[in-house]
Amino acid sequence: MIKITKPQVEAELQTFLGAEAYIHSEATSFVFVRNFKVRVTDVFIAGEGPFRAALRFDGHGWLRMEALTHYEADGSGRLLLAGYDDRGRMNVALHLGKEPFPE
Repeated sequence: MIKITKPQVEAELQTFLGAEAYIHSEATSFVFVRNFKVRVTDVFIAGEGPFRAALRFDGHGWLRMEALTHYEADGSGRLLLAGYDDRGRMNVALHLGKEPFPE
């Protein structure tokens, strides 16, 4: 994973607009959602680092993740966002994909 550059991640998020996407989301090791299928209607990234990202789905609700620091866009149409602390531990993750994530 590489450090987030706001314009690049914003462009990657835009590729999901109007499309159905699968979401995997974690906030600490106790709360997660996996393979939640939504239609993405709005995307937003803000901050100067760490960043926060928000997705509106189906025009009804928002998913917002904070403290994001790194990303990876792979060749399979997936966008992986993560937030690492100063000791290199992952605290949050937000993954979007056109296909379900492996269980």
